[in-house]
Amino acid sequence: MFVLRGTLVCLSIFAMLYISLSVVIAGLWRRVFVWGQRSMQQRRADFLFGLRVIPLAAAAAVTLSLAVPSFLMLEPRGARESTGMIPLVFGIIGSALILAGLWNAAAAWVLASRMHAEWSREARVLCPSLVEGRRLVPVLRTFRAAPPLTAAGIFRPTVWLSHAAQQVLSEGELRSALKHEAVHVLHRDNLRKLMMRAVAFPGMSGLESAWRETAEMAADDAAVDSASEALDLAAAVIKLSQLALLQPAVELTTALVHSPAASVNARVERLVGWTERRLQRESSFSVGYALCAAAVGIATMATTYGALLIRVHAATEWLVR
Repeated sequence: MFVLRGTLVCLSIFAMLYISLSVVIAGLWRRVFVWGQRSMQQRRADFLFGLRVIPLAAAAAVTLSLAVPSFLMLEPRGARESTGMIPLVFGIIGSALILAGLWNAAAAWVLASRMHAEWSREARVLCPSLVEGRRLVPVLRTFRAAPPLTAAGIFRPTVWLSHAAQQVLSEGELRSALKHEAVHVLHRDNLRKLMMRAVAFPGMSGLESAWRETAEMAADDAAVDSASEALDLAAAVIKLSQLALLQPAVELTTALVHSPAASVNARVERLVGWTERRLQRESSFSVGYALCAAAVGIATMATTYGALLIRVHAATEWLVR
């Protein structure tokens, strides 16, 4: 009974925190996001992704660092306490949330793996690798039905180029488009998509769409270093947007063109209006604030940990009753 009661209590705390934070973020993310309209696109994309995974990360952190230790250390093992309806109901909800997230992520992984296997048939290496920073990104051409240009894979990502896309793009357009996909690989955007599938929650589709669009703009900015490269990438987006209608994007991939027409038009306008001034302004970013905030949080947690355990245990006692 001790183990069962502790499991239900911890799952209840996880479910309450996860649902509460998800509801708050689903309702307020647009108001928070508008404050960062002038920030660089990659920073905005990271911020949106952070908002999306905060419910799971915070709920799991509180459960594992506070709820579990407080129950194990402060709950008498010989106590004969009955488990009330609240821990039972929320314990079931917490288990359902975890299992549903794992199921969604696994289903997306299996579907993406099947498509990759299909594309791999008769695939040919287009070039030994695409060098972006210190990362080597393999580029393969496939004659199978596939999106025109997409980055696929989680731990060993690969850039896939369809035969039709290679035929319609010029050398400069292809080079800029490949750099765009390499940026997605470096930012682990497919892994982020997998994590979003694992934290599915009603009302989050708008936040996820905003993240996808912002991540595309961030990759656009990182892929170009001059006005000519920006024009090449804009031309590639326009050309491949016609081919993308024939082969829609697949789960856990980052295709060059997969967004609605309005988003594609916005990307093209940004690329046509590219300036060095914008690039220089957006490139300056320091992680000092984040490190300071993390240090303060860790120090606060270390000095108040014992008191927090007592308060959390008191809350779990109320929950059980």
